[in-house]
Amino acid sequence: MSSPALEWLYSTQLYGIKLGLDNVHKLLEAMSLPQAGMKFIHVAGTNGKGSTCAFMHAIFKESGINAGLFTSPHLIRFNERIRDAEREISDDELTAGLTRIRELVSAWDPHPTFFEITLALALDWFRQRGNEWVILETGLGGRLDATNAITPEVSVLTRIGLDHKEQLGDTLSKIAAEKAGIIKPGIPVVSAPQEDEALKVIVKTAKSQKASLLVVEEPLINVKLGLMGPHQAWNAAIAIEALREAGIRVPAVVLEGALQKVHWAGRFHHLESGRVVVDGAHNGDAALALAWTWKTEHPDEKATIIFGGSTGKDLIDVMWPLAEIAERWILTPFQSPRSVPVETLSEALTDADEDGEWLEAKSLDDAWTQAQSYPERILVTGSLFLVGEFLSQVSASGGYQPSAQ
Repeated sequence: MSSPALEWLYSTQLYGIKLGLDNVHKLLEAMSLPQAGMKFIHVAGTNGKGSTCAFMHAIFKESGINAGLFTSPHLIRFNERIRDAEREISDDELTAGLTRIRELVSAWDPHPTFFEITLALALDWFRQRGNEWVILETGLGGRLDATNAITPEVSVLTRIGLDHKEQLGDTLSKIAAEKAGIIKPGIPVVSAPQEDEALKVIVKTAKSQKASLLVVEEPLINVKLGLMGPHQAWNAAIAIEALREAGIRVPAVVLEGALQKVHWAGRFHHLESGRVVVDGAHNGDAALALAWTWKTEHPDEKATIIFGGSTGKDLIDVMWPLAEIAERWILTPFQSPRSVPVETLSEALTDADEDGEWLEAKSLDDAWTQAQSYPERILVTGSLFLVGEFLSQVSASGGYQPSAQ
């Protein structure tokens, strides 16, 4: 059950996603945020943001630094979005923080959005926790994202691809311009390797802001990682370079320990003694990485894929890379306003995997029951919202809190 305070926060999703910084600047100023002396690492990109943040956070923790971490969306419970090395924000702290913010903004017009309030709640909690360092993941885009109201020690750009085209633009260069909007005057930038179209935009933006730019050219090698998949070696390399640019120096033994211990739920995450894999791939590039990882970790195996998609995504783009590892598909809805109807999933799959076998489920419970009747390893993918609901069911943790953002 959600608290009344959290229910109020979810109700602000009705205001939608309003890209712009005026309102968040007003909110943070009214709350005297961020805390003076607090240092930030700001991360934007299409894919790999969460994993890169997780690597950096693990390195901070292993180094004895209790850094804050702000990410989205959550998988099971809202509290996951706001944490430090010791714990997540508690239900009581969440209620108290939201109550203060609700009283503050009750008469504001325009009213702060869900994400703006969530950011303010996080920064307020990090202040109470005394976190000197905070890793901030953008919510959508970068230039007009609420997190861009802060000035970091280093700006990080993970791999940029075609996603959120309705909000950010329909070409790679337009999307890259929005992501590169986190680059600030004189603040160093660390970037993943990018397509030429995106890299040109990043280089131009960095030059105009007189910001140094380091493009990571090689993945991390000869180090065991806690996250599976060849692409995670790139995310780890980006994380290490970002911390170096921020002035964090870590002994090799500490670094290796952190990279082995890192965990990030919903990213090629094995459950049920390895019989089930969950992965929140929800765009074409992420699906390609997932298929690549599957073939690396489970060669010569095909999967029974439980698939659900979110509105606003190119479903065919997500499905077709997975077709070569699919023995069959089970198409399912899930508990979110953004869940795509099964009929729409079927139409997309006809184009993405015309020879594929698929079944339709009435719910995720139904899909899970059907999948267990087949001998293949099960892959749950297509949406982080789907993955969150599934994890809440198999962990029997209860308290699943569906969200639209």
